[in-house]
Amino acid sequence: MTIQESAGARPAGRPRSEKAEKAILEATLDLIGEGMGVSELSIEAIAARAGVGKTTIYRRWSNKEDLVVDALATLKAPLPPLAGVSVRDDLITLLDAMRSEAGQTRTRCVMNIAMSESDRHPRLMERFMQRAIEPRRQAMRQVLVRGVETGELRADLDVELAQAMLTGTMIWHNKWGPVAGLPDDLAERLVDEALRGMRA
Repeated sequence: MTIQESAGARPAGRPRSEKAEKAILEATLDLIGEGMGVSELSIEAIAARAGVGKTTIYRRWSNKEDLVVDALATLKAPLPPLAGVSVRDDLITLLDAMRSEAGQTRTRCVMNIAMSESDRHPRLMERFMQRAIEPRRQAMRQVLVRGVETGELRADLDVELAQAMLTGTMIWHNKWGPVAGLPDDLAERLVDEALRGMRA
């Protein structure tokens, strides 16, 4: 077999169907969003909703928890690109992404139901935190550390506490904010208030 023939050869086994995978992930989120807790959720119910066989699911995920983690992760948009010019602008970008996600009713509903069982499924929550939450925490941590190094922020800034203050306040507004929705400039207002005490 020539190199060209080898490169063009199809791998052994049935190719993965993106359509089936998307249907499975959507079915999982739909069932959770309708009030089915993670404990009640079954591969059978997901397969029936997605219109696929159980074997199609097990070819992709070895267990229910892995599937739920992947489904929940799809609710998180990719990290927004950061300009890297000023701490203020980058923090606003990160917090505004949080505000936008919270504005989606389905996302909020699914996450609330899934997180309510974190004590019963610690491994699931741990994996979700590692996959979907920690990259966002790391991005904000890097912005704050950079601000300290460039002199934009106080040299004695407690980076972990500053991060917790910013994200915690946004989470509080997301959960308990006005019923009509969060104001478009909320991220900007939060960052400007926080920077009053964080600037060098």
